[in-house]
Amino acid sequence: MTESIPQPCDLLIEAGWVVPVEPHGVVLERHAVAIRDGVILAVLPAAEARARFAAGRIVSRPDGALIPGLVNAHTHNPMTLLRGVADDLPLKVWLQQHIWPVEAAVIGPEFVADGVTLAIAEMLRGGTTCVNENYFFPDVQAATYRRHGFRARIGLPVIDFPTAWAKTDDEYFDRAGEVHDQWRGDALIDTAFAPHAPYTVSDASFERIRMLADQLDVPVHLHLHETAQEVEQSLAEHGQRPLARLDRLGLVNDRLIAVHMTQVTEAEMRQCAERGVSVVHCPESNLKLASGFCPACALERVGVNLAIGTDGCASNNDLDMLGETRTAAILAKAVAGDAGAFDAATALRAATLGGAKAIGFDHLVGSIEPGKQADLACIDLSPLETQPLHHVFSQLVYATGRHQVGDVWIAGREKLVARELVDLDAAAVVANARQWRERIAAIRR
Repeated sequence: MTESIPQPCDLLIEAGWVVPVEPHGVVLERHAVAIRDGVILAVLPAAEARARFAAGRIVSRPDGALIPGLVNAHTHNPMTLLRGVADDLPLKVWLQQHIWPVEAAVIGPEFVADGVTLAIAEMLRGGTTCVNENYFFPDVQAATYRRHGFRARIGLPVIDFPTAWAKTDDEYFDRAGEVHDQWRGDALIDTAFAPHAPYTVSDASFERIRMLADQLDVPVHLHLHETAQEVEQSLAEHGQRPLARLDRLGLVNDRLIAVHMTQVTEAEMRQCAERGVSVVHCPESNLKLASGFCPACALERVGVNLAIGTDGCASNNDLDMLGETRTAAILAKAVAGDAGAFDAATALRAATLGGAKAIGFDHLVGSIEPGKQADLACIDLSPLETQPLHHVFSQLVYATGRHQVGDVWIAGREKLVARELVDLDAAAVVANARQWRERIAAIRR
């Protein structure tokens, strides 16, 4: 009897614990993930992996938990350069009196590219490998994410007033079509329509978005039911709550990515579940802007797909998805009045596979399964802050900090090794952020 010839693979990652997310709640001890051409070939015990595969490289992390790369399902990453510009203010005051005036003075391709680059560096150091983006100059965003090998769904903005990106409704849609066509079929980049919010987008534009989203087969990503004031304004102007208005316009379906959703009735939650709407929970931004509380547990219990997002750095003020997931889990329990609700495994699922499903990438990422892209993060659980280790899910969600993320891969490519960025010069990124601080400070004087 002859021994079988080992199967070639590019990379074998061995970890003390592999957390595949699918199946739900499973932790695989002393397992390995085999990768070839950026795709996961197998997940199996480490000893078996050494016998079965002839790996070009082996990475061994006996104290590490290997998880799917985190999916930040709602961000405005160019706004990383506005971190801390206007704090401790309610949403409308923060946005209309502070953020929009500063943006009007600085927004452009350079601002967007530099803000996205800073965001990518921060996200990689926190284990995030995929983002759902919502900002102006999507062409620049897409090019910047692609240049750095980062996976992204890029929003095509629509809003009812002129900006540096577009001046008229027709121009918003024309430019959206151009960006979509440019990135159609790319391995890392895809697009979505990103109408800002019901209070800044007309019925006519929403109807146009519905038609084009169907034709192009892309999601629709917008802020929805973010504040009580938004709902009251919609009732006064349209005689309907925002979700009902979107339903009238044909947008409440499985393409809809509804962000925030702090003001929802039981009937609205059931409607979202029945129609396949995904909800992105951004707890820290909602808390900081006093916007309200997303009923995450109630949404999850009726069958709504839940994702987690940080929102932008101007309102959060970080892109820490591990921290955001902890906040989401703890806040959900308080809102539900149930300590057993939204447990650690459910929260991590929302931050990975839930986000991937929301943005239409769940066939690619969000779980550690053969056939999916090797977007992975390894978290060191050996520090004293995560000892003793009784339950891996509990430590990951309730005790782990982003400083414990040691290694990150996107499509099997190393992006972070032993806490060091592979393709980005951290010192140069910081220096560039500092010069933007000076430019923005001069504008505000």
